[in-house]
Amino acid sequence: MRPLYYSINVTLDGCCDHRAGIPSEALHHYTTQILGRADALLFGRVTYQMMEEAWRSPAPSMPAWTEPFARTLGAAKKYVVSSTLEAVDWNAELLRGDLGDAVRALKEAPGKGIYVGGVTLPLALAELDLIDEYEFVVHPRIAGHGPTPFAGTRSANRVGDLRPA
Repeated sequence: MRPLYYSINVTLDGCCDHRAGIPSEALHHYTTQILGRADALLFGRVTYQMMEEAWRSPAPSMPAWTEPFARTLGAAKKYVVSSTLEAVDWNAELLRGDLGDAVRALKEAPGKGIYVGGVTLPLALAELDLIDEYEFVVHPRIAGHGPTPFAGTRSANRVGDLRPA
C-alpha cells in the first residue's frame, strides 16, 4: 500500500496562508526532492486551481531555480477531489464518490506514494485517519492571519496528544 503524505507550509503562529511563506531556492529544491517520494498528488479544487495557475506555465519573471519544481509538479499524476469541477487536465483526473473509498483505492494501487497539500481536503482525510505522515515546513515569520491546520477538529486533539509529556 502506498503511503499518503501531507505537507504544508506554516508560519510560526501556525497559519498556512501561502502568501505568508518565504519562497527560496532551498525551499523549492527541498520540495522538488520530497515530491520524488511520490508518484501522485492529491488536491482539492482550490489547491488544484491555485497550483495550476501558478505552475502550469510559470511566468517568465519566475527565477530559474523554480523550473525543476514546475517541471516535477507538471509531470506528476494529479487527482482532484471536487464536486463542482466538470473537467480537469494538466495530467489530472477527478475523483468522485465517497472520499474515503476513493482515497483508499488510490493508496491500494501500486506506486511509491501520494502527496496531499492544502487545508480543507487534508482535514477531511485526517478525520478519516488516511494520512500516514505529516510534515510542517515552518517559515520564520508571524502571519497573524489565514487558516490553521486541523483547527477545531478531532484531529487537532489527536495531534495535541503527540506533545511530549
